[in-house]
Amino acid sequence: MATEEKNTTKPKLPSAVFSVEFNESLVHQALTSYMSNERQGSVMLKNRSAVRGGGRKPWRQKGTGRARAGTIRSPLWVGGGVTFAHTKNHDKKINKKMAKKALASILSKFKTEKRLTLVEDVSFKEPKTKIAADYFSKQGFNSALLITNDADQNTMLAIRNLKNFSFLDAKDINPYDLLKAKHILLTHSALPIIKENLNVK
Repeated sequence: MATEEKNTTKPKLPSAVFSVEFNESLVHQALTSYMSNERQGSVMLKNRSAVRGGGRKPWRQKGTGRARAGTIRSPLWVGGGVTFAHTKNHDKKINKKMAKKALASILSKFKTEKRLTLVEDVSFKEPKTKIAADYFSKQGFNSALLITNDADQNTMLAIRNLKNFSFLDAKDINPYDLLKAKHILLTHSALPIIKENLNVK
C-alpha cells in the first residue's frame, strides 16, 4: 500500500509557475535544445590514418595509365577514411532563464487543462508492480507521470514496469518528459524543489 504523510495540508501552487501564459515558441526552443543536448554525437569517424589496412601502395607511381594512389584508404576510395573526421557536437544553447520559463509554461498548460494533480507523497512498502497499478487505478488514471522528491527504491521498481506510467525526480524535470506525459501527478514534497529550481519564492 502507498503510505501517506500525517500532514495532509494541501500546498498552494504558486502562480509564477502554474499560472503562466503558454509560450509555444519558447517551449519549442527549450525542447529542441534539450533533445539536441541529449544526443551523444560520438559516432566513431576515422580518418585515413585510423582506418585499418592500406599500408602498401596499391600500384607503382608511373607507367600504369592510372591515377597516382598512395593508399587504398584514401577518402576518395570506397572503404577509405573520412576527410574531416571528428566527433559531432549537437549542442544547442538556451539561457537558463528562458529554459525555466519554458518549464513553467508547460506546467501551467497542464494545470489549465486540468491534467495536473497535486497528490500526497507516494511510498510503496514492496517493489511490486501490482501495488503501483492499484495506486494509479484508485487515482483514476490510465497514464501518468509521477513527479516525486527522492523516490525510494521500492517505489521506483514498482512503477518501472508499468507501460503507461513513469516517474521523475523533481530536480530532473525537463520539457521532453513533461510534454510526453498525458497527466502529471505532482507530490507535495516535489513542489518546493520545483519552486527552488525555477527561482520562485
